[in-house]
Amino acid sequence: MAKTMAQLPYHYGVKVRVFPSTEQKRLIRRNSDASRFIYNQMNGMNNELFWLKQVKIPITIVLDRIADLTERLRKPSTAISNIHGWLNHPDFDSLMKANAIKNYKTAWKLFHQVHQAGTPKFHKRGYTQTYQTSCLYSAKVTVPTMRNGSVRLNDTHHLQLPKLGHLRFKGLPSKILDQADDIRIGTTTVSMDAVGHYFVSLQMGSEYPFVSEKPVIKFKVGIDLNLDNFLTDSNGQMVDNPRYYRTISGKLAKAQRKLSRRARRAKKSQRRLSESKNYQKQRSLVAKLQLKVANQRKNFLHHISTALIKNHDLVVAEELRGKNMLRDHALAMSISDVGWRTLLNMLSYKADLYGRKFLTVNPRNTTQTCSHCGHIMTGKNKLTLADRKWTCPRCDTFHMRDHNAAENILAKGLATL
Repeated sequence: MAKTMAQLPYHYGVKVRVFPSTEQKRLIRRNSDASRFIYNQMNGMNNELFWLKQVKIPITIVLDRIADLTERLRKPSTAISNIHGWLNHPDFDSLMKANAIKNYKTAWKLFHQVHQAGTPKFHKRGYTQTYQTSCLYSAKVTVPTMRNGSVRLNDTHHLQLPKLGHLRFKGLPSKILDQADDIRIGTTTVSMDAVGHYFVSLQMGSEYPFVSEKPVIKFKVGIDLNLDNFLTDSNGQMVDNPRYYRTISGKLAKAQRKLSRRARRAKKSQRRLSESKNYQKQRSLVAKLQLKVANQRKNFLHHISTALIKNHDLVVAEELRGKNMLRDHALAMSISDVGWRTLLNMLSYKADLYGRKFLTVNPRNTTQTCSHCGHIMTGKNKLTLADRKWTCPRCDTFHMRDHNAAENILAKGLATL
């Protein structure tokens, strides 16, 4: 019997750009809207049930409503489709409905585990579209691969998806194509960004690693993330901060002001924004500028994280709390621009992928401690952000602030092993 996705030891994900026809775009939009509607229906029923249970007086109509909602939430897919018959239209993917309900339950599960993101919120309609489906395999299929499921690879440039049919795509890594007969597909996400580009994200699993583990080279490094230069490592090497948002902020601000003017004009003329061609044209321009910055930053972070993982057996970084740091309004824009949290996430999953070790440590006193003798600068001698160079008063060792911090981070990481 074939293993499920959860039972497979290796997992990987790819996101490819697809080029749907006009009819396929219509189906994607309909399924996206239906997925959002089902999610919101689940949220609405749960919210109503919660508040009804706060009523202490045993009113018959309230008790009947509680019983009705409880019964509907036991089998939400059938209950929602029975009330809203349009969801039974053949345009809709049945697995889309199941995934929308699953995503809502997952949101609650994450809330109970983390208690930071808050309870599930209603999903608003926007300029992006997304829905999820699943790859199913027939009982006759003994060895699930990328070529014999409901979501399958027809050739190197075409995918087959439920309801959408034949779909042309671009850019699947050669290592995936070479192992297609050893890989099975799981959850598949179809999406459209604010610019109008369509994508398909494939979750994949295999009995074999997707990349070969790198040989042991016995190199270890600690990295200090800062705003002056993006990254300084314990070997003294620095990576400059590219500041992608800063370079385009003036042009983006001008485009956004123009967008606001067009929105005001449309409302003054009593035209809906969705029907205002000038507004939509400018909105697309603003979205393209924002997408350019996001892609530049993502490409930069991928190159940095891959180089660190491939060239070191152990990478140690400080555990940053970006949400807390963003409270400093003077630095909020610069902190958001560098993408530290994204880099740490990339280092984490790439370390697992290549068989390396990645650790995060508490950054407490990593900047104020002398990496040579362990003296901590306190009181009047405590270093400020302006102090980029300093000399230890105990051992007279001269330090570059960021290099010293990187050495302390590495030492903390080695101490935890």
